[in-house]
Amino acid sequence: MIVDTHTHIFVEQFDKDRAEVIERAKAVGIEKFVLPNIDSKSIEQLNQTVAEYPDDMLPLMGLHPTSVKENWQEELAIIKQELEKGKYYGIGEIGIDLYWDKTFLKQQQLVFQTQLQWAKQKKLPVSIHIRDAFNEVFEIVEQEKSPDLRGVFHCFTGTLDQAKHAVDLGFHLGIGGVVTFKNGKIDKFLEQIPPQNLVVETDAPWLAPTPYRGKRNEPAYIDLVVNKLADIYQMKREELECILYHNSMDVFDF
Repeated sequence: MIVDTHTHIFVEQFDKDRAEVIERAKAVGIEKFVLPNIDSKSIEQLNQTVAEYPDDMLPLMGLHPTSVKENWQEELAIIKQELEKGKYYGIGEIGIDLYWDKTFLKQQQLVFQTQLQWAKQKKLPVSIHIRDAFNEVFEIVEQEKSPDLRGVFHCFTGTLDQAKHAVDLGFHLGIGGVVTFKNGKIDKFLEQIPPQNLVVETDAPWLAPTPYRGKRNEPAYIDLVVNKLADIYQMKREELECILYHNSMDVFDF
């Protein structure tokens, strides 16, 4: 049994074959799909996908950092309203992204910190997006540090020291297609992080693993991620799957 702890199968890239994509995922053992929200525009499609597959989907609600623009206050208010009325298993996708645009850094920091505070109040996990912003993210997570703050450093691409720091703060590392890349780097040190600190994810439709790199990603490709991790840890796949599944249960409480 596997959980794809971060997938966006509700987005338009799957509108033509979502049912087939889900069937292929189940064929490789995926039992649950964690669906992080993006912004106000994605809420309807997210909830519709959950309604169609209520036993399989674990929705999260949050405002993605690249959606933090001039109207960030309006966006954040919509997210909070939705969080209050719906059944969500965490707050996400949240974080800081300085790869595309640094214009709204201060707003991103405020939005991120606000959503971490919501997570503590509601005792919900978070899914944290980080791109070119480890220092900025760690600074705010340290400020909000609490036994009630937990979750996943999604699509982890940092260094060994950053991995250890995240784990020390009580977070799991989300490992996806990057671990299969020749230049992904994390495969060189992951064996120094116990598998009990990991969850697996695809970030579909993005970041497809090798040999599908550059194409549309889908949850079934998580099979390649788990195989790579079994190789890194020199573990039987069944044993590793069991650890990863229980880690996912611990984080998202399903």
